[in-house]
Amino acid sequence: MSADPRRQVPRTDTLLADPRLADAGQRLGRALVKGAVQRVQQRVRAGEVSPEGAVDAVLAELPGTASSLRPVLNATGVVVHTNLGRAPLSAAAAEAIAAATGTTDVELDLRTGRRGPRGEAAIAALLGAVPAAEAAIVVNNCAAALALVATALGGELVIARGELVEIGDGFRIPELLESTGARLREVGTTNRVALADYRGALGPETRAVLKVHPSNFVVRGFTRAVEVGELAAALAGTGVPLVADVGSGLLRPHPVLPDEPDLQTTLAAGADLVLASGDKLLGGPQAGLVLGRAELVQRLRRHPLYRALRVDKTTLAALEATLRGPLPPVQEMLAADVEGLRARASAIAARLADAGIDAVAVDAESRVGGGGAPEHPLPGAAVSLPLEFAEPLRLGARPVVGYVEDDRTLLNLRSVLPAADHALADAVLEVAEKWT
Repeated sequence: MSADPRRQVPRTDTLLADPRLADAGQRLGRALVKGAVQRVQQRVRAGEVSPEGAVDAVLAELPGTASSLRPVLNATGVVVHTNLGRAPLSAAAAEAIAAATGTTDVELDLRTGRRGPRGEAAIAALLGAVPAAEAAIVVNNCAAALALVATALGGELVIARGELVEIGDGFRIPELLESTGARLREVGTTNRVALADYRGALGPETRAVLKVHPSNFVVRGFTRAVEVGELAAALAGTGVPLVADVGSGLLRPHPVLPDEPDLQTTLAAGADLVLASGDKLLGGPQAGLVLGRAELVQRLRRHPLYRALRVDKTTLAALEATLRGPLPPVQEMLAADVEGLRARASAIAARLADAGIDAVAVDAESRVGGGGAPEHPLPGAAVSLPLEFAEPLRLGARPVVGYVEDDRTLLNLRSVLPAADHALADAVLEVAEKWT
């Protein structure tokens, strides 16, 4: 008669007392380690793991951190990929976050020992980068910035019908604005709006004219729009502010993206307030940036809703480091030259081919992403692999997300920093090794 297999399963308290698992418990938390222990015990009962290998099996199951989020190599060619967390932060921003995780002087003047302006240095860095702005505040994303503006200004907002846009995940700008209690006065048609349309809509209840950059689509053909400068001139003397949501967070004109609106140019053209995201082309943390006339910015800061939308110390630290520090990864990726990308793709493909993998370097287009420059593909290069690599690469120890095109898996290097090329090749080799 065989022994009861349940007697062979190591006890929970015995496993948790193992020094290696005890150390893991200190780092990850006892509950997380205990859950992994219980799963491995089930595998021991099923005969999948030997009792002697239980501790090793538990260690293999444990994540690197107490968070379920995993680092991913973005080989999609989409530089600002919303599903992959948008802009990757610079090393300077990551270090700033780590330094800010403890107690900090985020709202304390160390010279006087009294309360100081919150995030003063980050705001100063933002104003230094956009000199056309008199003042600025930071909230938790661009939608929050728009909601704060609509709430604080109140009343009626004039907006072109063609700018009542929907972006990712079914999020609609008009629904957000109306949820604040604002009333929308739509002007023009879907494809055409004239200055006379805006002028005719102004009335005693008008609190602002709002321009929203379409971002993720382009209307072509029989179209007409009113530029910020023209609209600002028409509003001069009316007391009605012009608010421009430029979306992507480009600080100044960029040679690679000539048609993308930027904060500095928009303010200089006469906008009273500009709104943008911090985690797109700026290359920083998730944040909503509001810059412009001091009186209006102060009005937003004093509104009770601002307290609910303001950012924490780590976001302020990362934003300041992004603005003051070295070129963030998004800017590096945009600046990458085609020949350099081709050389990197050829080197990786050669290493993989030497290992017997069907890998070749190919030209491939990439995208800005995050709603930016939707009709402006970026030339580049990719490593082309057999189709069957796509899924196991996503599920690997270091997940790699590429894309499938013409029955091949492509790993586009525009969205991969050169320092990660070795890790990218290692991930492919690991997948190939499991097949052989």
